Amino acid sequence: MKRKLISAIGVAGMMISLAACGGDNGDGGDKAGADGYAGETLTVWVMDGSSPDQWQKDVQAAFEKKTKAKVKFEIQQWNGIQQKLTTALSEENPPDVFEIGNTQTPAYAKTGGLADLADLKTGIGADWAESLNESSIFDGKQYAAPWYFANRVVLYNKKVWADAGIKDTPKTRDEFYADLKQIGAKTDAEPIYLPGQNWYHFVGLTIGEGAELVKKDGDKYVSNLADPKVAAAMETYKKFQALSKAPKDKDEATPQQAEVFAKGNVGAFIGMGWEAGTAIAANKKIEKDIGYFTIPGATADKPEGVFLGGSNLAVAAGSKKQELAKEFLKIALSDQYEGELARQNGVIPNKESLQTNLKGNAVAEAAAPAAAGGGTTPLIPEWAAVENAPNPVKTYMTAVLNGKSPAEAAAQVEDEFNKRLAQQQ
Repeated sequence: MKRKLISAIGVAGMMISLAACGGDNGDGGDKAGADGYAGETLTVWVMDGSSPDQWQKDVQAAFEKKTKAKVKFEIQQWNGIQQKLTTALSEENPPDVFEIGNTQTPAYAKTGGLADLADLKTGIGADWAESLNESSIFDGKQYAAPWYFANRVVLYNKKVWADAGIKDTPKTRDEFYADLKQIGAKTDAEPIYLPGQNWYHFVGLTIGEGAELVKKDGDKYVSNLADPKVAAAMETYKKFQALSKAPKDKDEATPQQAEVFAKGNVGAFIGMGWEAGTAIAANKKIEKDIGYFTIPGATADKPEGVFLGGSNLAVAAGSKKQELAKEFLKIALSDQYEGELARQNGVIPNKESLQTNLKGNAVAEAAAPAAAGGGTTPLIPEWAAVENAPNPVKTYMTAVLNGKSPAEAAAQVEDEFNKRLAQQQ
């Protein structure tokens, strides 16, 4: 997951310590004789910030106790990781286990770099959340295991909402819109800061509509932006964006939306939980006023669709220690250590039953309800080229906000969209 973790908002003082959860700790069975795998060392690549030191120490101790083997964690940087991993997987001694971005997983599976983990899914993954496991599957096979996830929430200024006379956070999309309109009518604050190209939020809206951004045309993928369901998502986005003074042709980083919010005259914005830390760094006084709630959906019983950013764990197809690697995954992904990771980093775990580990973390508690109905960008290797600047989805969004109909905007970017999809075929 190429982003800071929710734990980065620790400056806001919202993380609390909870007792360790119970459940499977991966400690049973499957030992390779009395000496296990004594003398062997497993190499595990994890990304910077993904796994706390204590988690690594605890997993290492459990792994070495169970298998008699050693494990060596090697911390990697997101910048340049795709090329580094591609090279490593083609060499004789690749990392045995490695973290991989959820939307990157299909590309590596297609090239044959990932081992089939069907037996692991059968053994420990029966209750992995379907929405979180989806990115681990390619061509119907289990090529990775879901590890941790995060999604967007509404960050709001409690003082602004109180000044507008709003006592409770909204439970539906219509209530959310009405509250923002009330802020605009009763205060001098900008109701919501929503730039025209916050495209991951738009992706969430398409997921909520049950829309797909691409479709199959014969043996290739092509744009599906002309789908009425995509248009409905964009109309929702346009309705809320009309309440904002944010530029229609910029994303949430230009300017940084958390820093705009930090000035204290914005009612809300839609972002990652760690952006609270960015706001507090810009203005410490804002800390006491920041609140969080789940992005409301069309009905109170179902939150808005959200983009699920996260990471999977995979085993290299070229690893000479695949069975040992699976023993590591049985421990790392067990209820005990998956729960520990959720507590320490404030991330969404791979099972809904483990979300109790998020209690007391305000951001994670706001994010978790939407995870079951979340999704990703299209899980196809061809998608990567679409996101390169200038992203045609962003161009589409700005065109609609500037007055074109969704159909006209889709037609405007279709050729470029399809050309990019063809680059990776």
